[in-house]
Amino acid sequence: MRSLALSDEILMEVDKPVRYIGNEVNSIMKDKNSVDIRFAMCFPDLYEIGMSHLGIQILYDMFNSYDDVWCERVYSPWTDLHLIMKREGIPLFALESQESIKSFDFIGITLQYEMCYTNVVQLLDLAQVPVYSKDRGNDDPIVIAGGPCTYNPEPVADFFDIVYIGEGETNYRKLFDLYKSCRKEGFDRERFLHKAAQTGGLYVPSLYRVEYESDAPDSMLKSFTPVYEDIPAKIRREVVADMAGAHYPEKPVVPFMKVTQDRVVLEIMRGCIRGCRFCQAGMVYRPLRERPLEELKKYAVKMLENTGHEEISLSSLSSSDYSKLPELVDFLIEHAQKNKLNISLPSLRVDAFSLDVMSKIQDVKKSSVTFAPEAGSQRMRDVINKGLTEEEILKGCEQAFLGGWTRIKLYFMLGLPTENEEDMKGIAVLSDKIARLYYDLIPKEERKGRVQIVTSTSFFVPKPFTPFQWAPMDDKETFTGKAHIVNTAMREQLNFKSIRYNWHAADVSVLEGLLARGDRRLSKVILDAYENGAVFDAWTENFEEERWLKALSDNGVSMDFYIGRERSTDELLPWDFIDTGVSREFLIKEWENAKAGKVTPNCREKCSLCGALVYGGGICYGRKG
Repeated sequence: MRSLALSDEILMEVDKPVRYIGNEVNSIMKDKNSVDIRFAMCFPDLYEIGMSHLGIQILYDMFNSYDDVWCERVYSPWTDLHLIMKREGIPLFALESQESIKSFDFIGITLQYEMCYTNVVQLLDLAQVPVYSKDRGNDDPIVIAGGPCTYNPEPVADFFDIVYIGEGETNYRKLFDLYKSCRKEGFDRERFLHKAAQTGGLYVPSLYRVEYESDAPDSMLKSFTPVYEDIPAKIRREVVADMAGAHYPEKPVVPFMKVTQDRVVLEIMRGCIRGCRFCQAGMVYRPLRERPLEELKKYAVKMLENTGHEEISLSSLSSSDYSKLPELVDFLIEHAQKNKLNISLPSLRVDAFSLDVMSKIQDVKKSSVTFAPEAGSQRMRDVINKGLTEEEILKGCEQAFLGGWTRIKLYFMLGLPTENEEDMKGIAVLSDKIARLYYDLIPKEERKGRVQIVTSTSFFVPKPFTPFQWAPMDDKETFTGKAHIVNTAMREQLNFKSIRYNWHAADVSVLEGLLARGDRRLSKVILDAYENGAVFDAWTENFEEERWLKALSDNGVSMDFYIGRERSTDELLPWDFIDTGVSREFLIKEWENAKAGKVTPNCREKCSLCGALVYGGGICYGRKG
């Protein structure tokens, strides 16, 4: 008989207790005595965020399709429950069984966002598992990381036994079989990790020796070498070369409460052809690989039937580039109209947002349309290789207005390499031009009130494995000054009453940059920040910069060393031991093209020999250059 880990008294005391009780529709229950491996799939953020994450749903369903594995879900307890669990000594538990995860075989933690790193420590702390891998013994779970932040795992590497680099569908079965084999032989943690390091895509941080030029906290990385000759010096990213038949959940778990994305999510492809120079995902998820149209139709119908959701959303980096998008949209529109469903089409490029698609969905419930010009001037868009002209942007917005939309969200970045004041002010000017276009285009008697242009700017963070990985990053004061320049320019526009301007918190962006580009010396900073009270730093109401500044000061870490300087292309970077398929030579060439304002064609126009051809799949397949 399943009993809850938390008493009724505690559940009545905390906010949104439904986060912690499990037993949702489509959640998977197994007999723990009938499986060989128990896996705790942990998301280091709130239930509402984690339940909206597609990658977790895919792996959860795939792991549970194995007869010998029971995968259960864990999300970070909110601060109220966190305090109670610490006070009462209640160990972190899985939603399905409600049992403590410290007795599980694996604890898997996805690294989606750098500002969740203190939540990684929180999960291990509440699980009553040693935070550092070096302190774990044979009876402790194997702690494994996955997700996009593993493309520089070094700031948190000391917390993990294994870091899975790449797409999870390919190698977990091998890892589970290896674990079972080692258990039969009499489990020895070090021997298992050594063998795991010989398996593709698995990085075991303890088996790599890191040396610096000196003992100074701002000294350069000198070398990064494997401890044993039989483990790879470079770890190749795992890739699903052919998406046809790739695992996908037909019965995703349905939450009891409203979550961030309360809808069916249909992943239509992976990768991107565009090559935006700031975009890590666009580089590391190459090559572009599409799911077959007929499979998508099947999954769409089954997931809607099995969940009861009333909305379906397409997921990809650039949905407009899916080659069968018109046929897919036709199918979804017909299904939506029959079943009174809503369709969400995110990740659409302005230049590919066809009037035909807009007209087909005009009778379906609308919200806002989101476009991402990223930069306010053409010069800056060429620097970042956005590949959009102002004419194309305005044409796309015109199509949206003619399709019946009156609210457009625009996303830009501040602090991009080579940026000047004219580029910044261009954000306000372009926003005004779009608002003006609406009033010029739509007759007064046909307007549904004032057009709403919601312009947001984030601050540029140079990420690993992008052409901008060598670029310097602005500090907090510079970022804030740039946002004020844009804000002042907004107020000077003719249609400023139709424009709302928001900007991201500069102090959070600076810390994100530190954690994105840091090395192993930051693990103590992260642990100290957690012990100073830092947790849920991605949430504005919880973030306190002073906790981090104290941790940095106590460890003698220079923020400027990690974010403020331009790095030489000859410098050994903390993440250089990872092979994403995209070559260093290509990234250097793109860095030079950015400085020259030279645009690189997208992958369908011309192959730029980035290196992703090595994976033998997707759009790269058969390309010679």
